[in-house]
Amino acid sequence: MTASVDPISAADLALVGEQIGRPPRGARKVVFRCAAGHPAVVETNPRVAGGTPFPTLYYLTCPHAVSAVSTLESTGIMRTMTERLAVEPEVAAAYQKAHESYLARRYELGDVPEIHGISAGGMPNRVKCLHVLVGHALAAGPGVNPFGDEALAAIADRWPGPACAAQGA
Repeated sequence: MTASVDPISAADLALVGEQIGRPPRGARKVVFRCAAGHPAVVETNPRVAGGTPFPTLYYLTCPHAVSAVSTLESTGIMRTMTERLAVEPEVAAAYQKAHESYLARRYELGDVPEIHGISAGGMPNRVKCLHVLVGHALAAGPGVNPFGDEALAAIADRWPGPACAAQGA
């Protein structure tokens, strides 16, 4: 896995467009790549062209990862994760910290009043979108987003992350 600190290249923009089936909006840089070097997560601007607020800071683009996460979501795991927030205080505290981490990075890029205080993926009170949480976990690294980490562990047999080159990513 590698992280990019440079602005997204035209080649990466084109590849991300192929991955998601449309031109990407507001993509700033690739923040996670698979072992083959393909973009897997892009960081986006908090406001996209035309001025629209865009709360999804970390956008999961790898089609293999997106498919694996979609399959996981279909199992109802998000409901179970949300229920755990009420009965597992340590998980709720870690998820709150993930929310704060997400917002802190987005504020570094610019505060957008329309979405101030709102992160993404349901943080910090529920689990709404595992794609966002997985993107955050990959961008920020292990131990930052507990449900993103759990989702990655749950899909490891379908999307091995940094080793996805072996899967023909």
